[in-house]
Amino acid sequence: MKRIALLRERSTTAGSSGSTGSHCPASGQWSPDGEPHVVHTFFEGHVFPPHNGAATVWHRQYVALGSR
Repeated sequence: MKRIALLRERSTTAGSSGSTGSHCPASGQWSPDGEPHVVHTFFEGHVFPPHNGAATVWHRQYVALGSR
């Protein structure tokens, strides 16, 4: 039961971000700073890479639940 609660918390946490060289805090879709149309999938624990050869801040993309 704990794991389900943790997954729900991670899926709704707003403002997740991480910089190049840091570990991804939660699996999902991430975009580099200033380029929301560029989306990469990273899994929890993955080290964020540079984007276009430069260090950047990665921001988590959110999909509204129940939007079907």
